[in-house]
Amino acid sequence: VQLQASGGGLVQAGDSLRLSCAASGRTISTSTMAWFRQAPGKEREFVAYSPYRGGNLYYADSVKGRFTISRDNAKNTVYLQMNNLKAEDTAVYYCAAREGRPILSALRSQTMYHYWGQGTLVTVSS
Repeated sequence: VQLQASGGGLVQAGDSLRLSCAASGRTISTSTMAWFRQAPGKEREFVAYSPYRGGNLYYADSVKGRFTISRDNAKNTVYLQMNNLKAEDTAVYYCAAREGRPILSALRSQTMYHYWGQGTLVTVSS
């Protein structure tokens, strides 16, 4: 499975961006999908999660109410809509995929995901 993240860039605080993650080699309709991010000098952290067959979406507390994860199974693409961006959102954003059902107790853990995209850089100036 190949995951190609795109849509990052340099924006000002309060702006919006939409990240895309295009998958190839496997349909995302049977994959659990997520976004993580890694800020400079920090560990990679969970951002958002989308189950493959209904169920709840989950978000990190730091982005709840501002970010929205969605998927278009027909386009085999997952999105992360980011609104009201803050300087602390500056990071490289990675999409991740897991084949099949998630382990709900581990959905925020990187180890649950089988495939990773290359990352796209989001820089928010204050």
